[in-house]
Amino acid sequence: MSTSGLNREITAQEKHDFHRDGAVLLKGVLASHWNALLEEGLEFTQANPDGMSAGVAMPLRIDQFPASHSPCLDQLMKTSPIAEIVGSVLEAPVRFYMDQMFYKPAGKVFPSAWHQDTSYYNIDGHQLVRAWVCADPAPRDVSIEVIRGSHRWNVTYRPPVGLDPKADPEGAAKLEQAHAAGEILIGREAHEQWTYFDSFLDPSLPVLPDIEGHRESFEILGWEYEPGDVLLFHGHILHSARGGATLPHPRRAHASLWAGPDVQYLRRRSQAIPDPLKLYDHHPQDGQPLSEFPEVFPVAWAPTA
Repeated sequence: MSTSGLNREITAQEKHDFHRDGAVLLKGVLASHWNALLEEGLEFTQANPDGMSAGVAMPLRIDQFPASHSPCLDQLMKTSPIAEIVGSVLEAPVRFYMDQMFYKPAGKVFPSAWHQDTSYYNIDGHQLVRAWVCADPAPRDVSIEVIRGSHRWNVTYRPPVGLDPKADPEGAAKLEQAHAAGEILIGREAHEQWTYFDSFLDPSLPVLPDIEGHRESFEILGWEYEPGDVLLFHGHILHSARGGATLPHPRRAHASLWAGPDVQYLRRRSQAIPDPLKLYDHHPQDGQPLSEFPEVFPVAWAPTA
């Protein structure tokens, strides 16, 4: 394994922990100049909102696809060791799918609800990995938590965002017709103006269990995060970010989504986030591997022979 861009080698135990638990914190794998690039990119994005800048409540700001307009974040995705880190843990080639910014200002930190990433996107596969990095220290009570092993539960839960179909029966009926006709539910126009509530809740999916109300019933993993760490978690795992604590500095996080060879396109009734903009030109069909769209998803890193 090439470690030319890494501060240290990823251990066999860390790889094992990821596949067993669905998440692993890799301490000190990124050099400080990458964190400086991350910070500059996040501040640029925060200062330059676009149609993909939204959130579920203030003061949390969430941006979709920020690397598409932030030169620093684009450089981070293309030249940092993050792709190598993900691919090394999967022991497979990886492709960049999309990214997000989660900007929580100084003061009382707003929590993020428990959810799975899988149900938000028109993709599926077991080799789907998030790489979460933060420009600031994130103590255990404001950083990511996961339900250990929930990536192996073989269930897709309803996203906790979207409109109730009962609130707009006519709109919900049109969406059902579009889905039955094989249409993509959120079109390219969403890249101009989008919110989490442009879609409808999917009543066919099971509701998330009340994890926060019954924390003692779940094996919850969490970490003390420091800049230079990389938190990897599986696309299917249940996760959240705690809130309520007060920080003297913002919690500026960036999450990138990476796809291994088995990830394929799948139109979801529960889709909440648009497809990558360039993918619309290719009219993807259910079951098509992302590898069939190399112009949109080139290989970002692959193991050497």
